[in-house]
Order: sequence, then C-alpha cells, then structure tokens
Amino acid sequence: MTIAVFAAHPDDETLGCGATIAKLAATEDVHIVVLGDGITAREASRHDRAAADALYADAEAATTLLGAASVTFERLPDLRFDTLPLLEIVWRVERVLREIRPASVFTHHPGDLNRDHQLTSRAVLTATRPVDGCPVRDLYCFEVPSSTEWGFAGVAPGFTPNVFVDVSETIETKVRAMESYRSERRAFPHPRSPEALRALARYRGSTAGLESAEAFQLMRSIRAEAVAQEEREA
Repeated sequence: MTIAVFAAHPDDETLGCGATIAKLAATEDVHIVVLGDGITAREASRHDRAAADALYADAEAATTLLGAASVTFERLPDLRFDTLPLLEIVWRVERVLREIRPASVFTHHPGDLNRDHQLTSRAVLTATRPVDGCPVRDLYCFEVPSSTEWGFAGVAPGFTPNVFVDVSETIETKVRAMESYRSERRAFPHPRSPEALRALARYRGSTAGLESAEAFQLMRSIRAEAVAQEEREA
C-alpha cells in the first residue's frame, strides 16, 4: 500500500505524524510532499538562499531517519499560500495523487492557527474528493504542536481525534527526526521540544490504553465491496 503525507512546511510532517511514518515505513511506501518553503516569511531569512537550502537538507535528513520512500518540495511561499489561487495548490496535490496513487493520505487539520496549514488541508480535501478514479480511501488529519492547539478552536472546529496509532516503538525516532531541524527545534516548554513531544504522545496513548500514540481525525473512509474483498483475501 502506498501512503502520502501532505505537509505545508518542512517539519510539519515530523511533528504531525513522524512516529506513524516511521511505523508504516517498515512495511509500506510512504511519500512526503512539502508544499511550502517554510522560512521565507521570516525577516532574517527572507532572501537567505542558504537558510532555505539548509532547511531542505534538514528535511531530507528527517525523511531518512523516518524511513520514508521520498520527500518532494513544491516551494510555495511561506505563510503566503493565501496569495495563490486555491486551485493552484489543488493541482499540485492532484499531480502527486496521479503519480503515486496512495490508498491513504495524511494532512493538516483544518482548524490549525497557521493559515498555510488550513489551506493545505482544504486543498487536500478537495483533491481527494471521492470521484471516479480517485485512489484515496482513507483521509486522516494530524495535529501539529504549536499550531493546532494554539487555534483554541477559534479558527474552526477543534481537533477531535478518533484514530490512535501505537507509536511506543517509534516515538524516539520522531524525536530524533525533529532534532534534525536545526532552525525549527525548540527547548522545553515549547510544544516542539523533545519533552513536550514525548508528553503529547503519552497523553494521546493514555486516551487509547497505549503507552504512546499519535492521534488523528479520520475525515473520510471509503469501504467499497471490492476493497473489502481484497482486504479479506490479503
């Protein structure tokens, strides 16, 4: 089974579902697509090509640690997705869907504080609409520490997880992958710190009777009879 992860910025894939990527990559092909550059909205780095290149290199290092099959960078302008027609973002997502035909997709929750996260979620939801030929059966939204919870349910309905993945054996891989992001990692008590990432995983795990978990909101799941038959025969 092929799986796609659509993230707005480098590090979102790790923060949102890094431990799940590491778990799934042991048996499945996981492809990461990063839509935005992640750094050019910062005054100090706006015209710093070396800083952007360093961030991409960090993302590639994180991808290697997580075991994903590939990472692709679309290089949309950081924190300025709303200056683009939504259709342009949808087209980029649709192109990837045609190329790799994933059965499952992970992306941002629409209630995040970050506008790029919101538009990524909307574009992915649009691109994966259940029409003839769409390969996507399951669409999951992840939470991004320092964005999803900081929306305080004031932007859109809050994150309400209903799927929990046991990541007791891969949470430390996620922490190491996040530490690869030299410009994005933070010290405790920031939500991106190693301590906070472990604490969130423990909390989400306790919700489902697990030691550590990553939580997702299942937005859509399609179980056609042909698919159900294939799964029974697998």
